[in-house]
Amino acid sequence: MNHQPIEGFSKLTKQGKIDWLVNEYLDGDQEYQKILKQYWNDNTELQKLHDEFSENTISNFYMPYGIAPNFLIDGKLVALPMAVEESSVVAAASKAAKFWIDKGGFKTTIINTEKLGHTHFIFNGESHKLLHFFNFKLKKKLLEATEAITANMRNRGGGILDIKLVDKTTDMAHYFQLKASFDTVDSMGANFINSCLEQFGKTLKEEVAKEEDFTKEEKDSLQIVMNILSNFTPDCVVRAEVSCKIDDLKDDSGISNEEFARKFKQAVTIAEIEPFRATTHNKGIMNGVDAVVIATGNDFRATEACAHAYAAKDGQYRSLTHCTTDNGIFRFWIDLPISVGVVGGLTNLHPLVKFSLALLGKPSAQELMSILAVSGLAQNFGALRSLVTTGIQKGHMKMHLLNILNQMGATEEEKQHFVIYFKDKTVTHHEVITEFNRMRAQ
Repeated sequence: MNHQPIEGFSKLTKQGKIDWLVNEYLDGDQEYQKILKQYWNDNTELQKLHDEFSENTISNFYMPYGIAPNFLIDGKLVALPMAVEESSVVAAASKAAKFWIDKGGFKTTIINTEKLGHTHFIFNGESHKLLHFFNFKLKKKLLEATEAITANMRNRGGGILDIKLVDKTTDMAHYFQLKASFDTVDSMGANFINSCLEQFGKTLKEEVAKEEDFTKEEKDSLQIVMNILSNFTPDCVVRAEVSCKIDDLKDDSGISNEEFARKFKQAVTIAEIEPFRATTHNKGIMNGVDAVVIATGNDFRATEACAHAYAAKDGQYRSLTHCTTDNGIFRFWIDLPISVGVVGGLTNLHPLVKFSLALLGKPSAQELMSILAVSGLAQNFGALRSLVTTGIQKGHMKMHLLNILNQMGATEEEKQHFVIYFKDKTVTHHEVITEFNRMRAQ
């Protein structure tokens, strides 16, 4: 091994962790100590708060926190907070919001808010006996056993919606599930759901052991494999859409309204039938979704996993957005499965998360679902609008220009020159380097 393993790393002080890393992996270069510490917050209490969000923390990792204004959502004007490092995401969303503001804006509908979790277990016995036991005894016991856990959630209007026994023995020998659906109101609900499921596992084991209809062999065969929520929530879905007359679909690229609508619909259709395109298409949607998810302290990995599973729900990976141009009306929409919360987790702790939620008018979880779907739809509209007119690179590379110039050590005067130089040109990395070298050679 090129380095020595360490015991008790988590028990070291923050400075101790840094010292070990710098000496063991970075040749003792103290410049790295400075890099880590320059991102510490001067407010020691605030820094301590950030340190305790995770484990083994040694610094803070900054991401740009931007604002996309002018979103008209269900008749309300909203400015979206977006935490994202990719060039052009905020700009594209803002441009799409401005495009639709005088055409009625974005409309949203909450289709459902049901979340799921499972107790996965093995039972080597007659399935009809297990089903009878579940229907006439176990289901009631499961609900009774979780009454204390669900009390507060039920007081807020949520709780356990239903529990089903699912026979999966055709997929895996002796494999069954307790499949439970939940309403977690304004919380994302992961801890609540997992607590309920763990109790299900305990109660299942206890009740099977007491059940006289099962043989000793059947009782002994029971194994609780795991109790865990699912991040795939196909019944927790929001729809966001925009529509207008094709006659009103004026684009500033120079093509006609009819051609724009036709090409736009073709681009969406390609993403509906071609997985290679659909992957990039949906990635762009999630640029918009994740940026607001992160800014509001929610779990972007969960939203990503759910969205992509939903995109493949019929056996082929497809676009999350859809478009029609029937009877002279352009309609563009997204059905987005997403589970988020506005209470619990970081929402009551992280100062910028508090700011984001306040900026959005302290939305409910359902209202935040709507905002996230709109952000994804707007991002997708902006990307497709560029793709079918001027091409994606013209706008994207202009936003990326400053990154290239910063990497090359350009002065502020040189940066201003390049902004003017590329005003009517498409930015390419090669052209930036060529012009930069020409300037420096003078």
